[in-house]
Amino acid sequence: MHDILINWTPQETRVALIENGAVQDLHIERALERGLVGNVYLGKVARVLPGMQSAFIEVGLERAAFLHVADLHGGGHHKHDVTVQVPIERQVFEGQTLMVQVIKDPIGSKGARLSTQISIAGRLLVFLPQDTHIGISQKIGSVEAREQLRSRMQSLTATTDGSSPGGFILRTNAEDASDAELADDIAYLRKAWASIRANGLSRPPGSMLHEDLNLAQRVLRDMVNDGTQTIRIDSKLQFDDLKAFGESYTPSSASKLERYQGERPIFDLFGIEEEIARALARRVDLKSGGYLIIDQTEALTTVDVNTGGFVGARNFDETIFKTNLESAGAIARQLRLRNLGGIIIVDFIDMVRDEHQTAVLAEFRKQLARDRTKVTVSGFTGLGLVEMTRKRTRESLAHMLCQPCPTCEGRGQVKTARSVCYDVLREILREARQFNPREFRVIASAAVVEMLLDEESQHLAGLSDFIGKPISLSTEPSFSPEHYDIVLM
Repeated sequence: MHDILINWTPQETRVALIENGAVQDLHIERALERGLVGNVYLGKVARVLPGMQSAFIEVGLERAAFLHVADLHGGGHHKHDVTVQVPIERQVFEGQTLMVQVIKDPIGSKGARLSTQISIAGRLLVFLPQDTHIGISQKIGSVEAREQLRSRMQSLTATTDGSSPGGFILRTNAEDASDAELADDIAYLRKAWASIRANGLSRPPGSMLHEDLNLAQRVLRDMVNDGTQTIRIDSKLQFDDLKAFGESYTPSSASKLERYQGERPIFDLFGIEEEIARALARRVDLKSGGYLIIDQTEALTTVDVNTGGFVGARNFDETIFKTNLESAGAIARQLRLRNLGGIIIVDFIDMVRDEHQTAVLAEFRKQLARDRTKVTVSGFTGLGLVEMTRKRTRESLAHMLCQPCPTCEGRGQVKTARSVCYDVLREILREARQFNPREFRVIASAAVVEMLLDEESQHLAGLSDFIGKPISLSTEPSFSPEHYDIVLM
């Protein structure tokens, strides 16, 4: 059983999933960073460009959006088993009204890219109201599972009034879904499409017909299940909006909504602010005294397990085993909290006994099974590492909340003051061979200047004698440890 907490402000929405008093999942969405992808508009064709096989569409945004012939639904026909694309000038004309969906956000001076193929995403399915076929994610690899899902979907989507059932694509997480869950998603998607069509008939060109769900709405659609006890939100305005949305589209979720009215901020009350701070740290302490070191790089994420001060077991092998068992759950939780994706390498402490390795791997897979994001785990390699992948669904927590340090430029370390001193001395010698100033002035951080005046003063004086020029020093408080300037006077 778990609870969901929603902290809403006009600029940011934050969602935390609490289980057994601990944060298990965290989601953040910022108002200024929400994209347009998925939004549906009633557009008006402003200009058709046959030479580019594209058209500019006015949809009410700052710049006209772009529609290419390849993104027109039903714009081709089959001839001798080959799809022949009909030229865009024979499909659209200036002044025409089209229902379009954003498939790529505006970038720089370029407008948004559009498609007339409408798709609406649900928790388990993607609805294609203009098609009739049932597609299945390629990641559902079993032929038997794919056929069973297709047969179930044909039964669930059949209509009794002769109307088109529409097309559906089953997402990866639909593989283990029950008929009831699939039916709920189908009902939600068809209701959303009915609303879009109704808006399209009543609103003028340039109007938005459908906006992709915000984070709070996606909570009701995607995160709520039979194990959800309550959904608490700390904003009356958003509570009312969410209640109305839930009663229309997800009635079973709406019944669990509660408005939080406590004095303390909802995230403070449950210690979530501290949890976010810990999720940005490199080191994660375990209750036993062990700890994890998590490093995120461009290519992959590494997790290193250490015993630290844990000496509570009867012997060293048991100490290692207990630490690895505890870390299995902690790693799975950190992957969810930090939303780490891609290739992940876990370096558990080396275990001598095979049964210990088997037990740790089983516990790790058990903890990862709670993840809503697709995870694939390999066994231990010859070097004792566990290789795994986790699907990238959004930016990691660190990438969303942080930026590279301007001092170390993301390296995580800076040169020592002595190293910078020697860089300065080499640079002065290099400059002296090319120029003939009256004096060299070094502007650097306080630590570098202090070392040049104290421990490195003999080397500085020796260089001054060698080049035959005075060298003066000046401190600049705003300079980083590695930053220095040499001014020719």
